[in-house]
Amino acid sequence: MLAIVIETEPGERYERASAERLAEVVRRVGGRKDRFLVLERLPDEADFYAQVWHEGEGPYQVEYRDGSAGRHFQAHTDDPEAVVTALTGWARRTPGWDAALTWSPLDLGAPPEEPPPPALSPEDRAALEAAVRVALHGGYRDRAALAELAEEYLVTDDRRPVTQAQARALVDRLWRDRLAEQAAWRGETDPERLARAFAALDAAGVVAREDFTCCRSCGMREIGAEAGPGGARGFVFFHQQCTDGAVTEGTLRLYFGGFDDEERTTAAIGREVVAALTAAGLGTAWDGSPARAIEVTPLDWRRRLPVH
Repeated sequence: MLAIVIETEPGERYERASAERLAEVVRRVGGRKDRFLVLERLPDEADFYAQVWHEGEGPYQVEYRDGSAGRHFQAHTDDPEAVVTALTGWARRTPGWDAALTWSPLDLGAPPEEPPPPALSPEDRAALEAAVRVALHGGYRDRAALAELAEEYLVTDDRRPVTQAQARALVDRLWRDRLAEQAAWRGETDPERLARAFAALDAAGVVAREDFTCCRSCGMREIGAEAGPGGARGFVFFHQQCTDGAVTEGTLRLYFGGFDDEERTTAAIGREVVAALTAAGLGTAWDGSPARAIEVTPLDWRRRLPVH
């Protein structure tokens, strides 16, 4: 599978498509209302993408952007196989992938100016960056959600010190830093072990949800709607504030229960959750009480950035 998303003019979306699927879409493109496709990398990287336009019997126009409007290139060819080779190499980041076509810079006019940094006190700047970094390292929010957080974080009744453009610039910088960090990660991470345990619980009739709602009260109120008609016995979840705690403290609190509201069922679900976490290689702290949250600890919270 290729670490890309393919989107087409008819509205198709292929996430982690195979090289064969990419080749199929390239060879097909050109018909009425099926004239282009766009490739984005996973995880998303700001201003890195490739795209193809092809209409009727005309040539293929292939473009890629390499981080900024000043590094946007185009090529033209009548050979769909050359397009397939180039895009597959781009998706795989193969050294020398661009040799499959002859590229020239595409003049898109003057690139937009980088916004100046927001006029913040050192304390506000540090608080803003820390808040965005915690949410980013949590690993569940995409760049758009993080930019919204950055824009709104310091808002008061009479003050909006961070513009939309400044928020996006801040998030893009921190996102690139995190991408560079996670490129060095090897093997299964603790959040991936947690996801494996939750998948096992979900399959066994315990509704298991990650980063679910904003707080415990909302989670307890809404988790029942996640059960569906399959006869789930109970639930376990952690909310967004718990995710923040996993990032900052290395401990994750889990809330659980039985859908029959019986203490005995809740305690049994708790034991089942602990067993699944242990089987996945995670440590827990819980005294067996149905009234106490389960803590997953110690945690090295390295969740890979969301892919969309």
